[in-house]
Amino acid sequence: MALMTTTAAGTRVPGLPDVADPSRVAPKDARDLSRLFFGQLATLEEGTPEYSYARNTLIEMNMSLVRYAAGRFRSRGPEEMEDIVQVGMIGLIKAIDRFELSREAEFTSFAIPYIVGEIKRFFRDTTWA
Repeated sequence: MALMTTTAAGTRVPGLPDVADPSRVAPKDARDLSRLFFGQLATLEEGTPEYSYARNTLIEMNMSLVRYAAGRFRSRGPEEMEDIVQVGMIGLIKAIDRFELSREAEFTSFAIPYIVGEIKRFFRDTTWA
């Protein structure tokens, strides 16, 4: 059975499963699906609807990593939690753009330092010394 999905523009993407709501994918499943999406991302041309679909799905599937990493900084105040998650998302996007499947590293091990680094940079730049 061949895997194939359709982007928002109606373009068929061979080799990728149809993920109805990527933000609701369990972390364990997201790990396995991420490998598949990174494999396709490496073969697709940047700027195409298929590439955008794969990249956006990866971002949505791995949002739980950002919430997990942001949990370390929960004591900074509830009003800042939303800001912390947004800054962590920047780290997640950078990690997705820089991740290389060929290095055979786990994506979560690669992404967490990027996410935490962006959050720490946020605090460094917005708080008093």
